[in-house]
Amino acid sequence: MSDNAFVRVCGLAAAVLTAAACTSTAAEPLNPELAPRGTVQTTAKPTRQDLTNKVSLTGKVTMNPLFGIVAPVAGEVRYWSVPEPTGTPTKPTRVATVWLDGKPNNVDVPAGATFGGRLVDDRTKVTAGMPIASAKHAGYGIVAEISGEQAYRISEAAQGVVQAQIKNGPGPFPCTLLGTIAALPAGTVPAAPPAPEPDTDATGANTPAPPPRHQPQQPDSSSEPTGLRLVCTAPADVKMVNGAAATLELVTASVQGALVVPVEAVAGGQGKGKVDVVGPDGAKQTTDVVLGLTDGKVVEIKSGLTGDETLAVPGPNLPPGDAAGQVEPGAGK
Repeated sequence: MSDNAFVRVCGLAAAVLTAAACTSTAAEPLNPELAPRGTVQTTAKPTRQDLTNKVSLTGKVTMNPLFGIVAPVAGEVRYWSVPEPTGTPTKPTRVATVWLDGKPNNVDVPAGATFGGRLVDDRTKVTAGMPIASAKHAGYGIVAEISGEQAYRISEAAQGVVQAQIKNGPGPFPCTLLGTIAALPAGTVPAAPPAPEPDTDATGANTPAPPPRHQPQQPDSSSEPTGLRLVCTAPADVKMVNGAAATLELVTASVQGALVVPVEAVAGGQGKGKVDVVGPDGAKQTTDVVLGLTDGKVVEIKSGLTGDETLAVPGPNLPPGDAAGQVEPGAGK
């Protein structure tokens, strides 16, 4: 074989070997960085912590704010005649009595406030918690208007303490709630009965002419209707400026040592939800749970889990017709 022929054969052999080396007999995955379909990538375990549900409201400092007084029990309301005050009352003012089974249940306007008006007619059947009188606080208060969606969440916390912050001013400080959280109708105060006409003798002699009869007018103390509102008062040493903007934070519920999971691990709402429990083999099993409070980051699990489970994150996809969506604060309250 000539030298030229030897070179051509060796070159061809080298090319075949090179092509074989570049060709793999096993198919490589197109996306080797992706895990197999159905593999749980992120998990979370239940933990225990104290949980508080809060509502933030925007309000402003207001002079002589109006608030509502409610019926303590269900029954028949009987109003008292309330004289015009000569100053700021230093003790409670009796404005009505609600009678139930022959027993009186008194309704008072607290000290530091004046009677505003009757919100229902005298001798009306009322229910417990129904606003029946309006009152006007003497001095500064903070008033926050409330939407209908917020009303039910915060109405049960009406006896709690609100933390208030005046924008670019004092705070935070405790703000004591006044009255009820409700929209108030117009309040009325009955006019005093007209003075009796003077008696006349049989002959009519020497009898002065009766004074002209005037139509009685409503006193100025009647109150205007209001929307849904929360009214609270600051401590006496807090300087207030009428019209100043304020932020209120109201604790609506709290629980200690609650079993909680991330909200992303739960599907559902309104107290009912579902989670995916991950087994030792990585398989997921959808489990029903009862939801409690949430702060937007974690949600309380009232029942359905023991606390030892491992949960898939995100939670399960619910079929149409089931309660679905992001768990909202207070959803399980």
